[in-house]
Amino acid sequence: MSASTERRCILTCRRDEDPGEGSAVTKMDARVAWRTYSASGLPPILETALACFMEHGYHGTTIRTVASRAELSVPGLYYHYASKQALLVAIVSYAMDDLWERSTAALEEAGTDIQRRLDLLVECLVLFHAYRRDLAFIAYSEIRSLTGEARTTYIAARDRQQRLMDHVIEDGVAQKVFTTAYPREVSRAIVTMCTGVSQWYRAEGEHTPQALAERYRAMTRMTVGAP
Repeated sequence: MSASTERRCILTCRRDEDPGEGSAVTKMDARVAWRTYSASGLPPILETALACFMEHGYHGTTIRTVASRAELSVPGLYYHYASKQALLVAIVSYAMDDLWERSTAALEEAGTDIQRRLDLLVECLVLFHAYRRDLAFIAYSEIRSLTGEARTTYIAARDRQQRLMDHVIEDGVAQKVFTTAYPREVSRAIVTMCTGVSQWYRAEGEHTPQALAERYRAMTRMTVGAP
């Protein structure tokens, strides 16, 4: 069993729900076209839970509210997800897996060109946090609501994602492409900047995600001291 599959089994707490569009097969499509975004691919129950969490917050949402909006009885909802925590964990797991697969696909496309690796990774992060705004926002903002093994596993997944940027910046400094004296700190600042897109971006706003990604690439190049 792969690490990704194992984490999904640990986190989702699903019982007999069909994989449907939320399966690993759908997410693996990101390796073919990591810039392409359509529906989130979340199973309907999780889509409903995500909408409730965005409207009322995790602590302001009840299982009864989610069940009612999903047109299920409370026992019917519990048949698929053992608790409200299981709903949150499944959403977070999906978000982290989706971002990871898109990020590794972007780096694969970039090849060995270190500047291109940085550009495409930043583009991937910005697009994800714009197109998957609700999913990303809940994944990052509700970490305080995760408990026990779920919290530990999420932090490990977040740190693994961060290390992608760490390695790119460190390699760029080693190759004298980037001139920053603080590669690790700069790496975290860049990821934090990109993550912040999910907090303020609106589809009806001034910039398209692609235009926004171009601006963030330019800011990132200045941050790392690229030519």
